[in-house]
Amino acid sequence: MRQRLARDPLRSGERWSPARLPRPHTLRARLTAGLVVLLAVSCAAVGVAAVVELNGFLTGRLDQQLRETGVRFPASLEHGGTRPSDLPRSRNDSTGETPVGDEDGDGDTRRQTVGTFGARLVGDTVTNAAVVGSSTGVGAQNVPLGAGDRRTLAAVPADGRGHTLHLSALDDYRVVAVRGRDGDVLITGLPTEPVEATVHRLELVAAVVFGAALAVAGFAGALWVRWSLRPLSRVAATATKVSRLPLSSGEVELWPRAPEADPRSEVGRVAGAFNTMLGHVQDALTKRHASEERLRSFAADASHELRTPVASIRGHAELALLHPGPVPHKVVRALERIEAEAARMGEMVDDLLLLARLDAGRPLERLPVDLTRLVLDAVTDAQAAGPGHRWTLELSEEPVTVPGDAHRLHQVLANLLANARLHTPVGSTITISLESADGTAVLKVHDDGPGVAADVQPRVFERFAHGDRRRTEGVESGAGTGLGLSIVAAVAEAHGGSVTLDSGPGSTTFTVRIPAGDG
Repeated sequence: MRQRLARDPLRSGERWSPARLPRPHTLRARLTAGLVVLLAVSCAAVGVAAVVELNGFLTGRLDQQLRETGVRFPASLEHGGTRPSDLPRSRNDSTGETPVGDEDGDGDTRRQTVGTFGARLVGDTVTNAAVVGSSTGVGAQNVPLGAGDRRTLAAVPADGRGHTLHLSALDDYRVVAVRGRDGDVLITGLPTEPVEATVHRLELVAAVVFGAALAVAGFAGALWVRWSLRPLSRVAATATKVSRLPLSSGEVELWPRAPEADPRSEVGRVAGAFNTMLGHVQDALTKRHASEERLRSFAADASHELRTPVASIRGHAELALLHPGPVPHKVVRALERIEAEAARMGEMVDDLLLLARLDAGRPLERLPVDLTRLVLDAVTDAQAAGPGHRWTLELSEEPVTVPGDAHRLHQVLANLLANARLHTPVGSTITISLESADGTAVLKVHDDGPGVAADVQPRVFERFAHGDRRRTEGVESGAGTGLGLSIVAAVAEAHGGSVTLDSGPGSTTFTVRIPAGDG
């Protein structure tokens, strides 16, 4: 069977990117990782320098040993050490003895280190090659050299310097080549295995020690970084608590504060600046809340105080219209306009007073309300007020009941239907649907009018917001006070619900959601 090879991005031509490597996300992890990386680089540099230096030192000692050994052994290979002319001197300096070969006549191995290699070359031809193979220092063994080994030996320059080469019949050797008195080349070598073993042992010891040092340093560094960043972690925790506080409206108290730290440190300065900023924000929110309270109080007081004069003006206008005597037509028209505007002003005052009470958080009634019945009554009233529109109902088979204030919920329905009627031309279709889904009553009022402009939609539920000219062209005048949708939003929020708008050319839908609760 053929085995599927793993895809190699380098072989497939894809460029490797460091971004694929996992990166630490927290500052603590980055500092710890950076500390470990720097320590690892330092340990690697020290280890490499130590290994290189030790290898060079031991190799130098090996070269010195080769120079001290001389070429006595390779020179004795030709005649078993019986020709003094092959040696630098005819007698041994220390013993005065004439060098002789071993018992087999293969070379003079006295005072030679086990593993010492000797070779004699005439021209580029290796005539003799042997190695000291006895632990007693006596006994040379011939070395069967291959063609490659002979070429390697022939390539060694006779400069008296150390050179490293590999012999297939033996191993790696450090050799020195000099010219003999007969014009031949004498090569002496010592195995590099002791040097390599020492260097490898140092590499192993360094890897173990540095690995343990990195592990301990990483653990200790993580603890140290965590301890050092504790004040910053507390600042972050405080910021998280502040971000969860509702700051949009109402009285707000920014009670969380970052713990004090050493102001001379960066973390201490951050904590101090953060606490100062929280103080400024709390002052601003306090002033905003006080301003909102004054505005609510003013609106409530003004609305309450205006109800009586507005009602008085309307009553006097109605009384004047009931005068039995002749009244000029212009006066009658003026009195009718005064009565109509007084009624409109009265509605506006009532709406402002209602909004002020809702803003103040006054609780509404929480009684079971049959929304299906309210929808039927509101649509009946809307049909009477707008007979030129087509009204369509989409109701569920079961009645939808929610806990709430029946009067205010009826006002929500009336305002939505009045908004659809007043802002769509005659002949438009208005569809009202009501259903219960997932414990929530969903009321939708849809019309196929011109829609609400995109720049008006974000502020459509604000007070005294009016639709653009496109939505009001061709519709009847007196399109409201600009408070109807504000009341819809306020009443929905007071019931724990919400209202949204989805509008485009030929399709506008207001959706009100009210929690059904236990009904």
